[in-house]
Amino acid sequence: MQKQASLPSVVGPDGRRLTINDLPPPETRRWVTRRKAEVIAAVRGGLITMDDACKKWSLTEEELASWQRLFDRGGLKDLRATKIRDIRADERRHAAQRRPN
Repeated sequence: MQKQASLPSVVGPDGRRLTINDLPPPETRRWVTRRKAEVIAAVRGGLITMDDACKKWSLTEEELASWQRLFDRGGLKDLRATKIRDIRADERRHAAQRRPN
């Protein structure tokens, strides 16, 4: 019996092992919370570089970095698109309040 070589893996957002084959397909355009979290876990775990992730999914570095910041701030719930809109609106309001008249 021949043993199959195992693929490198990291712990995914749900605690299961995540390999490069488990990541969203390159043509992904709808970024649900789980997919964002999987990409974050893969980058942080060294499964894929940030540069390669940006190229694979046509993301900007700022977009991926913002996902990471949001995840660090509030976990999966802060990666929801509606939550992101709320957070950005709050940030704009706070910035406007800090500006001198």
